[in-house]
Amino acid sequence: MNLSAAQRRMLSWLALALVALALLWLLAPVLTPFLIGAVLAYALHPAVERLAARRVPRVLAVLLVEAAMIIALLALLLLIVPILSKELPLLREQIPLLADRLNTSLAPWLAQYGIHVALDIESIKAFVLKYLSANVEDWLVTVLSSARIGGSIVLALVGNAVLVPVVLFYLLMDWPGLVHRMHELVPPRMHSAFEGFMDECDAVLGQYLRGQLLVMVILALYYSVALALFRFDLAVPVGVFTGLAVFIPYLGFGLGLVLATLAAVLQFASWYGLVAVAIVYGIGQLVEGFFLTPRLVGERIGLNPLMVIFALLAFGHLLGFAGVLVALPVSAVLVVAVRRLRGLYLESRLYGA
Repeated sequence: MNLSAAQRRMLSWLALALVALALLWLLAPVLTPFLIGAVLAYALHPAVERLAARRVPRVLAVLLVEAAMIIALLALLLLIVPILSKELPLLREQIPLLADRLNTSLAPWLAQYGIHVALDIESIKAFVLKYLSANVEDWLVTVLSSARIGGSIVLALVGNAVLVPVVLFYLLMDWPGLVHRMHELVPPRMHSAFEGFMDECDAVLGQYLRGQLLVMVILALYYSVALALFRFDLAVPVGVFTGLAVFIPYLGFGLGLVLATLAAVLQFASWYGLVAVAIVYGIGQLVEGFFLTPRLVGERIGLNPLMVIFALLAFGHLLGFAGVLVALPVSAVLVVAVRRLRGLYLESRLYGA
């Protein structure tokens, strides 16, 4: 069977795409810091270019932008400090009391259904005194012991924490060169189509970033106000942290939920706090998953709610945590590509035949 030149080119591009996908899948475990760095570089390079256009040396511009990003991330993490500093002493006092209360109230109720449970209060007190009253040296010994057990995980986390800023620095430094070299790889006859495609992708990704930022701000306000209405003392730090941390799908929400549950147990020491957290975070997750993200992010990049959920699950399954981070941006680019392919198909003789 003789193939036309156009068919041979199409098969060549398909082969290159399959090779690229295979390499991406095989190298997924080591690509995480590079993917994160690339996503951050794309989001931050406009700020670097603006500073460079004002005759700020590029090295200084990159350092300023990257330092601002790191400070913002540290500020987000430091929202946890007032929560832990206030709650850990209460935790040391309340856990034995809560265990005793469960023993006297929950155990008889479970016994009615043939489930016999008895908490060892003395052992719980000993555990609390051992770990929550420990000093910094004891905590350090515990952490190092855990590091020996799960050394690969700890090394991976530390390695990524160090490698991501390094990757980001070099990508921002050489961003115009990278774009130029990518442009040179495109065949001259395809320059016009390629530039149009990249401009459309850039517009869609810009809409995605603005939509994601809007979701974060709305959720931070919602969780702060909702927890305050339920009389949480730490409503603002817990609410702001949860809202801003949702840029990390699932993990950010999970951390916020844990902190809110901890605050509820220690402040109220009753079912009221747990029910309040369940209501606030249940409604928040429903609003985010079925309205905010699909409407403010999904619709802006041309994805309906089902496609948003599928993209997160599919990329997470294929590439792990890195896949979850890049799921929607990559899906936005794929949406633009599918639009172009659909247009070519509708104009082709295959469709018109």
